[in-house]
Amino acid sequence: MGESIEIVEVAPRDGIQNEATILSTEDKLELIARAVSAGVRRLEVTSFVHPKRVPQMADAEAVAAALPRTDAVRYIGLALNRRGFDRAVAAGLDEVNFVVVASDTFSQRNQGVDTAAGIEALAEVAREARSHSMPLGLVIAAAFGCPFEGEMPLQRLLDVVERCLQHAPFELGLADTIGVATPRDVRERVGAVREAFPDLPIRLHLHDTRGIGLGNAWAGIEAGIATLDASLGGVGGCPFAPRATGNIATEDLVYLLDRSGVASGVSLEGAIEAANWLEQRLGRTLPGSLMKAGGFPRMAEMVS
Repeated sequence: MGESIEIVEVAPRDGIQNEATILSTEDKLELIARAVSAGVRRLEVTSFVHPKRVPQMADAEAVAAALPRTDAVRYIGLALNRRGFDRAVAAGLDEVNFVVVASDTFSQRNQGVDTAAGIEALAEVAREARSHSMPLGLVIAAAFGCPFEGEMPLQRLLDVVERCLQHAPFELGLADTIGVATPRDVRERVGAVREAFPDLPIRLHLHDTRGIGLGNAWAGIEAGIATLDASLGGVGGCPFAPRATGNIATEDLVYLLDRSGVASGVSLEGAIEAANWLEQRLGRTLPGSLMKAGGFPRMAEMVS
């Protein structure tokens, strides 16, 4: 287990993409600014998808154009196909995450093609990424279970990973898209991928649908991953995956890491403030715990 963990903030993309309230471009930029102010240095800021399919992301280019650029912060765009990748490159983002779904049925629902066709699209995008010197990350969605097919066999996952890695993404994300994983699943799958590809950086994207998200995050840390996705306030969900509720909350993850002596570079107080701001903008109670309970010990209590 390493002494530090990188947190990738995904509230501006996965966090708000399934919300009934559509944030303005200005509010999205404020959300990003608050996350950066809290210490986040890598953020998934938007996705380049059809606005009729995901209207919350209709202003992707406008968000990208207005981002405050600095060498200290890296901005990521999500793409599901070649068109989305081309838009992300044109928008001048620092990285692109490309998604391949491990199950055929969810791949059809999410991207309109089966898994094999998704891998073919990855091959084309990878060639373009190299020609543009664009860092290309890969996310395997439904890596722990599919909302339509059920269990995701480990061998199926490994086969998909192996075929995808022929196209040399710089990072592999394993996504528990519908929040069905347990710590044992995380240890098993991260361990299997690390054994097969020991030099590949692995990132975990976890949902807290069944209340096990932070336990899964810790299992991933113990298994040797160094990067975790999280979302302020615990917002999140996929429009095409039934009952895919929020991501693990950034502030809850920061508390877990802080109390465990693992550095993240993210301020708990700043993350809580950003989560509370987002709750106000969305107009509903968010699922994050630390934004309600606060940290421990409280400085005022220590003084008194």
